[in-house]
This record gives sequence, structure tokens and C-alpha cells, in this order.
Amino acid sequence: MASSDGVTNWAGNVAFAGPLHRPADLDGLRRTVAAAASVRVLGSGHSFNLIADPDAGGTLLSVAGLPPRYQVDPGRGTVTVAAGLRYAQVAERLQADGLALANLASLPHISVAGAVATGTHGSGAGNQGLASAVAGLELVGPDGDLVRLDRGSDGFDGVPVHLGALGVVTAVTLDVEPAYQVAQHVYTGLDLDALTADPAAVTGAGYSVSVFTDWHAPTARVWLKRRLDQAPAPATLLGALPADTAQHPLPGLPAAHCTAQFGVPGPWHERLPHFRPDFTPSAGEELQSEYLVPAGAAPAAFTALRALGPRIAPLLQVSEIRTVAADRIWLSPGYGRDSVALHFTWRKDPAAVAPVLAALEAALLPLGARPHWGKLFTATPARAAALYPRADDFRKLAQAHDPEGKFRNGFLRGLLTG
Repeated sequence: MASSDGVTNWAGNVAFAGPLHRPADLDGLRRTVAAAASVRVLGSGHSFNLIADPDAGGTLLSVAGLPPRYQVDPGRGTVTVAAGLRYAQVAERLQADGLALANLASLPHISVAGAVATGTHGSGAGNQGLASAVAGLELVGPDGDLVRLDRGSDGFDGVPVHLGALGVVTAVTLDVEPAYQVAQHVYTGLDLDALTADPAAVTGAGYSVSVFTDWHAPTARVWLKRRLDQAPAPATLLGALPADTAQHPLPGLPAAHCTAQFGVPGPWHERLPHFRPDFTPSAGEELQSEYLVPAGAAPAAFTALRALGPRIAPLLQVSEIRTVAADRIWLSPGYGRDSVALHFTWRKDPAAVAPVLAALEAALLPLGARPHWGKLFTATPARAAALYPRADDFRKLAQAHDPEGKFRNGFLRGLLTG
């Protein structure tokens, strides 16, 4: 089944040529892949660059029409889900089964397969990115063949963050744990000088922590999410005080659609995201970019961004600071190092944002910053890949799975050429 309507990403800044094919079953998907000259997969459309854009004459696929598979394996401590399911859909079913994921992104609206494929990460000084929960993938190869890849197999650390280069993922197997409760606390008036001097005092104060700033005002706000089986929330954070009214991450907006605050306990999946799953927090009138720097470089990065604050703030809706624990996944932005993630939600003005991104990268890339694969960045994919010690190993893995390059596009060829 193909839709002939004009297809764009969620933000509308990328328009895809040709129809979107949405097979209703695995056999139809296999036939479509086998017959195509080239293939790219569109998830929930929450990427902001050309990573999903097929070559001219290529096939754009969605797996959202496949049956909504959900299968818990208690013996392995895993759940296998259809690739096109959103995290909110999976989380709700897991909670009903008394289970949970260790981590979630700020938005629960994104697809499982698309999020892990691009290195989307969530937050927490002790929490690895979402792809670290991947215990296995099922995918369709270039000839329509079915392939199963499991943790422990040769080269599996290159598999979870695959950028669509290995095939069309149809199912993802994720680690699960017993369900847990989380309480969310918001603090206001965090002095940026204090944060710059001791970032870990804030980012390590809870299970999942986000700091919101515009890099120009002298203070910031903190969203601290703590598990009830861990230490209580601090009374203050480097002088920041608990908010006395419910807060939205964007200053001045009503908090009605945000997840519950004021330390009210609730299920993990209703607190770890910033927004409730029944509400999409934007109509797409924004652009996003993100860079992950080594944790030790955070003070230098903060200093550089504050110097750029007068250029950043007029184009910014909000910037979010999060932390990610080191992992072993070859193309994960957190590979081999604890990281601080610097996220920017921009006003939808690509021409004005582009030079500011270039200035950001001039300051941050020398500190070891790795761009998020699904966000806007100005560095070439090859330059981005050079920041990953296992990039050559991933190129070999992609070549082995797709020797003729059916799953590549301009973005991927730039990355895989080296």
C-alpha cells in the first residue's frame, strides 16, 4: 500500500519525493524491499535532516502498518515489539504487565525502531541511551530475506544504532525490568555560573535530570525525576528552589499537558517523559539539533555556549542539558564515554539557524562533541563519523549486510565512504 500524498518529516523541513509505501504484513514488506532499487525507512518522522530521504527513484517505506507485535519473554527478561510501535504504546502495555524500561526519551511519541537506530538517548547520569536496551533485531535484508541479530553475536555492538544501513527493521527486542515508581520535581533559579562550576552536582542529583536554559539569561530551571527506591529529592539544587507553580519546559507556556510535578509519585512511563503521551507538544513549528560532549568537557562547553548566548537566544525556543552514561554501541553518541547532551529547539527559520549551528560546531566539535544522527548539523556525515573510534568497523558491517548499497542514500554514503 502506498500513499501518494506529499510526505514530509514531522517538522516539515524535509519533503520526500514519491509515495510512502506502508505494507500491511511481512510478506508484502519483503516483496517491496526485494523489488526496490533503493530503500529508506521513515519512522515517526522526528528526524530533522536527510537521514531518511531515499535516492531519486528510491522507495520510502514505513513499517507502522505491520501487525502490532508485543511478546514478553520472562525467562530472558525481554519484550519483542513491532518496529513501528511508539514508545508510549509499548510502555503502557509493559506497565500493565508489571514491567518497565530503564529509560525513556523526553517524548514518548517516537517510534522504537527509529529512536534506537539514530542514537536517541533519554537522560540520567547512570542511564545509557535507548539503544543499549536492544537485545535483538529482526530485519529484512536487500533480497527480501529475513535476518535475526542477537546480542552476543559477532559485531552486535554495531547493530542497534544502524542508521538504516543494515536493512528494514521489523521487530526490536528490548531488555525489561520490574515496574517502578517515579516522582518529578522542578526547580527554578539555578545560577548558570554555579552549574558551569559543578555540573555533576545537578545532573547527578536524580535518576533523570534535565536543565532548561537559553544560554543568555543568568539562571536556568531543572526537571529532576527520581525513582522512589532511590534517595529523596534534595531541598535545593545549588541554590535553585522548588517551583511553586507547575512548569512547562518552554517559559510562559501552560503546563497542562506536561507530566505530573511537585513530587507526586506515578508509574515510570508517566514521569520520565516531559509530556503526556496523549498530547503532541508541538505542531512541528521548530527545528532541533543536539551535540553530546564528554562529561569532563561540560564546563568548557557551557562557557562556549554562554559566550554565544546573544546569538543563540533570539533563535531559540529552549535548550536542554541532559546526561548519558557510556555504552559500547559503535555509533552511539555515548560510545566509550559518559556524556553531556546539549539539545537545542530552534525557531523554524533554517536560514537564520544554519550560521549559528556552524558557530556552535566550531566551538563544540574540538571538545569532542558528537552530533545526534537525527538532528540538524552542518558537519559532513564523514566528519561526524570521524568522531567514532569504531566507524570503520561499522562500515565493514554495513558492507557485509548490504553489499550493493540498497539501503544507502546520500547521507549514508557520506558516512560510509570514510
